[in-house]
Amino acid sequence: MTTSPLVFIDGDQGTTGLQIHERLRGRTDLRLLTLPDTERKNAARRADAINHCDIAILCLPDAAAREAVSAITNPAVQVIDASSAHRTDPQWVYGFPELDAAQPARIAGAQRVSNPGCYPTAPWPCCAPWCKPACWAASMRSQCTRCRAIRAAGGPGWRSTKALAARRPRPFSCMD
Repeated sequence: MTTSPLVFIDGDQGTTGLQIHERLRGRTDLRLLTLPDTERKNAARRADAINHCDIAILCLPDAAAREAVSAITNPAVQVIDASSAHRTDPQWVYGFPELDAAQPARIAGAQRVSNPGCYPTAPWPCCAPWCKPACWAASMRSQCTRCRAIRAAGGPGWRSTKALAARRPRPFSCMD
């Protein structure tokens, strides 16, 4: 008899973790592993939980997510990281199934999946076609696929954007 997967949400008391926990709580096709409030910040207990689950969902700040991943000794543990800590790591699969036709299968078979986050979700579908073989050399494609988001950078970002606009860059074209 196959048992249902055991899911551990590390950071289940934050906004994202609470929402994921709420969505998974009533499901019968999986089991949730939850630490008592008194143990949820105990590094040894968290490491034990993450190594005994089938799927770990990290709802942590970047540094804590990296720390949680470094505590994994069980190679069978699958990880979904909601932080930005692993989004550009080539060892992780970018969790955006609309990226291309093969991406859903890559996500389904991955041991490590990085969540695309909120602001990359809007521009990335528009930018992804620019990274196709007809448009870029292979070396540029690998850099382009690591570019996961476009965002403002406050005053310095605004000044550099104005400087770029003043240079009047030519429109992007796959024909160049």
